[in-house]
Amino acid sequence: MTGVLTIGELEALVPPLLALCEEAGAAICEHYHAPDAGHFEAKGDDSPLTRADLASDAVLALGLARLEPSLPILSEESARHEVAGRLSWERYWLVDPLDGTKEFLARTGEFTINLALVESHRPALGVLFLPLARLAYIGIPGYRAWRRDMASGEELALQTRRLAPGAPLGVLASRRHRGRRLLACLDWLEQRWPAIERYNSGSALKFCQLAQGDGDFYPRFSRCCEWDTAAGQALLEAAGGALLGMDGKPLRYNLGESLYSPNFYGFGDPGHALWRDLLAADAF
Repeated sequence: MTGVLTIGELEALVPPLLALCEEAGAAICEHYHAPDAGHFEAKGDDSPLTRADLASDAVLALGLARLEPSLPILSEESARHEVAGRLSWERYWLVDPLDGTKEFLARTGEFTINLALVESHRPALGVLFLPLARLAYIGIPGYRAWRRDMASGEELALQTRRLAPGAPLGVLASRRHRGRRLLACLDWLEQRWPAIERYNSGSALKFCQLAQGDGDFYPRFSRCCEWDTAAGQALLEAAGGALLGMDGKPLRYNLGESLYSPNFYGFGDPGHALWRDLLAADAF
């Protein structure tokens, strides 16, 4: 792979990536339904690590290396020495082999596999796969977003919804994050929009919901990492939305020593005046 990838080259990567997600998803589901599904170890940041995380990571690492041997891989489970030279990478895979490990352990079913191809610090292709449902969400910014049912083969084009005057505004948030800043943001919205509906869901599912028009706004004020957002950003942008930092600029990747993502807003209808006011308020 040399030069900027064309839409055709990106789209050609989708079928093998979906097959790889199916394989990794099957490994996750095998552990999810096993008697010892609740077993985990605590990583250095106290986040849980399960056998399912490791099994999925092994499948993805091997498959991605076979698909494009020249491309480096940055996974949540990568060892430090494997990504020591990452700041020089112009194109690489950014992977979360099991996003929503806490949901996996809580048996909610709300977890995903996140795969992104990052090019020049931007996500050029994103795949989010729901192992239990066998649903894949795919986005190529500037081209299209779609959902594929891997069981039936049916595909559905995705598009974010526009904010309609008087219609409820759907806020997507994690049930695990209810901090002061989120509550202040919700209060700000309630003063400016006639009806607010909050939908709780785990992991990167919120990006999927935004992309298919099942919500309008995803605010994130709690810590997350670049592998949590890249695939979702590609999907959201491809569907007509935007993922912006508090500075109003799209998130970018692999620009510094830290792999933590900044706080962000996900918008389904990014051009609406409400969101311009929110960004200008800088109140949270």
